Amino acid sequence: MNPDVLFTIAFPLAAPFWLLMIVAPTWSVTRRIIGSPFIVVPPLLVYALAVIPQFGEVLAAVAQPTPAGVAALLATPVGAAAGWAHFIGFDLFVGRWMYLEARERGIHPLVMAPVLVLTIMLAPLGLLAYLIIRTVTRTRTVHNDAMAA
Repeated sequence: MNPDVLFTIAFPLAAPFWLLMIVAPTWSVTRRIIGSPFIVVPPLLVYALAVIPQFGEVLAAVAQPTPAGVAALLATPVGAAAGWAHFIGFDLFVGRWMYLEARERGIHPLVMAPVLVLTIMLAPLGLLAYLIIRTVTRTRTVHNDAMAA
């Protein structure tokens, strides 16, 4: 399949799930849909479509990675499409985990919305922000519990 097409379709396949988590986080349908780990399958299939036809080249580049080898792989249309689909799939997986855990912990959706947007754009920073919020929330809960006792 054409790498440009694969690159182009990767995010739109994940966008509806992000939209649900950000815009309708308390809707029962959102919880049911996002509760399924299979929401990440569409971008992962895009990744597979990009990588499988070039499996030997990709495997050679990642089995013993070097900065030059990874840069060369990502500099190709197939590498860009595969890398993008990889980012989209794993970012969605992390966003899903954060959404579900935040709901369980009672972290307000208005706190989570910008964190999820940050995760879409710059996933490691979004995850870091969530981990900080999670720690502060847990610390506050533990402190409040100790004060009540």
